[in-house]
Amino acid sequence: MTPRILLIISGGIAAYKSLELVRLLRKRGMTVRAVLTESAQQFVTPLSLGVLTENPVFTDLFNLKDEQEIGHIQLSRQADLVVVAPATANILAKMANGIADDLATTLLLATDKPVLAVPAMNVRMWHHRATQRNLERLHADGVHIMTPDDGEMACGEFGTGRLPDPERIAAEVERLLALPKQDDPLAGQPDFAVGVQRFSTSLETNGVRLAGRHILITAGPTHEPIDPVRYIANRSSGKQGFAIAAAAARAGARVTLVAGPVHLPTPEGVTRVDVQTAREMLSAVESALPADAAIMVAAVADWRTADAADQKLKKDGSGQPAPLTLVENPDILATLGHHAQRPALLIGFAAETQNIAGHAQAKLARKGADWIVANDVSGDVMGGDANAVQIVTASGIEAWPALPKGQVADKLIAKVADALSPRSD
Repeated sequence: MTPRILLIISGGIAAYKSLELVRLLRKRGMTVRAVLTESAQQFVTPLSLGVLTENPVFTDLFNLKDEQEIGHIQLSRQADLVVVAPATANILAKMANGIADDLATTLLLATDKPVLAVPAMNVRMWHHRATQRNLERLHADGVHIMTPDDGEMACGEFGTGRLPDPERIAAEVERLLALPKQDDPLAGQPDFAVGVQRFSTSLETNGVRLAGRHILITAGPTHEPIDPVRYIANRSSGKQGFAIAAAAARAGARVTLVAGPVHLPTPEGVTRVDVQTAREMLSAVESALPADAAIMVAAVADWRTADAADQKLKKDGSGQPAPLTLVENPDILATLGHHAQRPALLIGFAAETQNIAGHAQAKLARKGADWIVANDVSGDVMGGDANAVQIVTASGIEAWPALPKGQVADKLIAKVADALSPRSD
């Protein structure tokens, strides 16, 4: 059956990219129906979308002709996936708070289908506490949310908030459509009973494999201060670690996520501990023990300055850089590998640029880990949305093809669940 997408376009400058998204979705064999908010019509027209979708474009909740031909409730239920792209801070706030004051938000409140929101907004709006609070609430409600790209904004500022490339959005749509679907035992039941029962059914089918298990995960970079305005860091975005935390929570685990300085919403059902430095991360990890499994995804800085300056280091006119004495940071994975409360399953990540498997095998023995998940970061893995990994264990190497990070997370957590399952023999 042809996948059916309901695309809701809200009013931001990135709305023009929705035309390319429609083309890509159609090219992948999907049918698309589009809804334009009033402000979105300032950037793209119903005519252009109608030509590309080969379907009527909907704009008005009170259009009598549209309501006679297909009511808004029916429109919200006939899609396999609802995609909001771009999703402005305004429509995210309405979604999070159940506001339905136009056709787009009414459809979102009335739908019983999965929803993917693709935010795009000014960097300060993205980082605003209200927006982050709304994102956390939407995650808790089961909305899938893509992280915006970093880059220059239309307003001239630089930072997180750019709409992801339409190719990436189309790939995420395909991933969500490919997720396994359970038979719906609620068909034909009254709508008022569906919400609670469907949530209960979801827990039973998805939460059983790691129920009662505690999974400890680290994610993101660490920032090691040089002075009050500079630090040593790396390009880790935290996306893979956060995806693994979300997958573990969906599998029913109690999840502790120790996160370096990243701007990502906390996954639903996850306890998050924010840290800055490697030493803070180690302390938080040890405080979270005991755990059944620890998955150390964070890209921890290998070195820090011996003495961070209290004041900003200034150039002295000599042309020589300020002298910095570097010392090694604690090795969190190795510490856990020899810890009195060592988790039953200890997994480390190895970000390498050459001899990937060889370095990972050496790391496996040296750190006392059970598995090393090795990935080649010489391309755009750090900050990107896809990953190709090799699972290195004492018994061999299992290579996975390049996959979206969400799928890598799902596969890894399934493997963790198998490893933690009691043997039947």
